[in-house]
Amino acid sequence: MSKCQGVKVSKDLIESIRPKQWTKNLLVFAALLFTANLTNTALLVKSTLAFLLFCLLAGSAYILNDLVDLKEDKAHPLKCKRPLPSGRLKVSSALGFSLFLATFSLIAGYYLSFNFFLTALSYLLLNLIYSLSLKNVVIVDVLSISLGFVLRAIAGAVVIKVIISPWLLICTLLLSLFLALGKRRQELTLLKDKAGYHRRILKRYSLILLDQMISVVTSSTVIAYCLYTFTSETAKKANFLILTMPFVLYGIFRYLYLIYQKDEGGEPETILLKDKPLIINILLWIIACGIIIQQAR
Repeated sequence: MSKCQGVKVSKDLIESIRPKQWTKNLLVFAALLFTANLTNTALLVKSTLAFLLFCLLAGSAYILNDLVDLKEDKAHPLKCKRPLPSGRLKVSSALGFSLFLATFSLIAGYYLSFNFFLTALSYLLLNLIYSLSLKNVVIVDVLSISLGFVLRAIAGAVVIKVIISPWLLICTLLLSLFLALGKRRQELTLLKDKAGYHRRILKRYSLILLDQMISVVTSSTVIAYCLYTFTSETAKKANFLILTMPFVLYGIFRYLYLIYQKDEGGEPETILLKDKPLIINILLWIIACGIIIQQAR
């Protein structure tokens, strides 16, 4: 293999683990933020290592998913441009890289924290089962995606050895369901009559059903976060946490605007990197939470 070919393969391998989607793994820092430990250097280092390992682990899962969906992705107008469906990357190279990332992440995770290792292993197994089976079961498919987000939040808590707040899990589950349903809706809108050929499960959804589900989850997310801001243990110490509610409302309304008015939502990670109003809102929410919680410590 020539030097140029080696560089091209390396570039395709990096693209195949989808670095743009690593923003999802920032949930690992949620426990650090809401337990007022952002200034604790030792715990911050642990959380950062956990974040990096989850990025590699997620990259491994993305490759496995692409391998399973290879035939369907070739017929997708956007996914066909990925390294595997486009043929730029060999199946053997992708599989070997995926196994290496998974092995390295789990071994490193074991030495970081045994409970983190168990959570990471659960995440990997969930993604494997999802790719092979659960993605074809209506409603269970989006719940499985949401559970993956919940495991990220749990991983962030166990790695710094803090109590896992049920409110953190509930809010994470509902918000991730909101994103997953928005993604399904955008897929139906984009692919239209061909949706079922790309992803079999899309035959069992309709825009009306998804709109109803999004409506329920949106309301539930707002209510759950509102209750968290004045009934959780963190809220009892940080009396002004309710002041962060406007940021949550704006963020959800902005995302709904992007879904229904801009026909976006198929790639939440891209929106989080490109939509400036949403980025500014999230940063302001993090700053507000950090200041309120840290001062109440």
